[in-house]
Amino acid sequence: MLPIRTPRPALAAVALAVSLTACTAQAASGPAGAQAPAGAADPVKVTVAKKEAGSPVTVTASGGTLTAVKVVDADGGTLKGRTGAGGTSWVSDRKAAPGTSYTVDVTSRTADGKESTARSSFSTPEPGKVNKVTLAPGKNTTVGIAQPLSIVFDLPVTRKADVEKQLKVTTSNGTEGSWGWVKDYSGRDRVDWRPREYWKPGTKVTLEADLDGTDSGGGWFVRDYRTGFTIGAAQIVKVDLDSHRLTVQRDGRTVRTIPVSGGTPGGDKRSWRGTAVLMAKEGTINMNSETVGLGDAYNKDVDYSMRLTWSGMYAHAAPWNAAYFGKANHSSGCIGMSNENAASFYASVNVGDPFEIKGRETKGTVAEGNGYGAWNLSWSAWKAKSALA
Repeated sequence: MLPIRTPRPALAAVALAVSLTACTAQAASGPAGAQAPAGAADPVKVTVAKKEAGSPVTVTASGGTLTAVKVVDADGGTLKGRTGAGGTSWVSDRKAAPGTSYTVDVTSRTADGKESTARSSFSTPEPGKVNKVTLAPGKNTTVGIAQPLSIVFDLPVTRKADVEKQLKVTTSNGTEGSWGWVKDYSGRDRVDWRPREYWKPGTKVTLEADLDGTDSGGGWFVRDYRTGFTIGAAQIVKVDLDSHRLTVQRDGRTVRTIPVSGGTPGGDKRSWRGTAVLMAKEGTINMNSETVGLGDAYNKDVDYSMRLTWSGMYAHAAPWNAAYFGKANHSSGCIGMSNENAASFYASVNVGDPFEIKGRETKGTVAEGNGYGAWNLSWSAWKAKSALA
């Protein structure tokens, strides 16, 4: 039996009946206003309930069942969904996005097997504020075994659980991990995903952030995000500020030791302790002590700069401090070494490598949001920072 389509006059009447809150599309089996044959089943009544952005689209049928539902936005994107038990309801998997127009095409069937189609449309209001994100690490990069997956939000996130539900991390080897919410050093909201232990080399990691149509509480997301990266060599940098030595371990073996000088004891020039993660290899940069609250102690170009915290702790070349390498801590908080050692060390380390720093004369442990300090929390403490814990 061929499908019986709703005549255009009837569809026009349906379209006029659409509102921003709900619409009912009455399927027809003949010309508008025609009487159904004696003994024929009554036409199916189809209702499309359209809530505000941030809610799924729902379609219900009375007097029959739904055989097909298609919801498409103005750009051709489809809201997929599923039909409930009994075939009388359909709910989209994704939420309706703000500032978007949707067309809903429904095919339904009466008890005696007659099919009919109906179309309706609706639009959601434009968002008042749009929230955007910054992802780290970069897409298709290879990083060290301590690199977390990090998302910084442009606007506040007060509905953290709603946002976290839309974030899916997949790994090539089933790595156990958890999201944790922190305050970034910039003051913005941030959520990081770190594994229970350091990553295994070769692990492939992907993120599917299906945020389009999600309200963060501080603004709406109007797009989805995708990224992926690979874990490189198992390399750990151990820094002992008491013995003034930096040791590089690769695959559990010590491959080199470098004499260094850390932050000067007794004040704000002390170094941080705990596990920091190499955030970036920045090369030659200008370092000005006034930008980190240390007055006019220095203002110079520094070679082979490797950032460890947002607050300004680096590992770098410090030839002016050569008399102290391996002997004493006499820097403004960074981990300094000779030009020669800095050049070869810079070439060998990777973004995402952990720097495990210890020493008696330090000013505290690297905080979670000051770079990537999540490794300074126990696994149970980190999991408790998830909004879904």
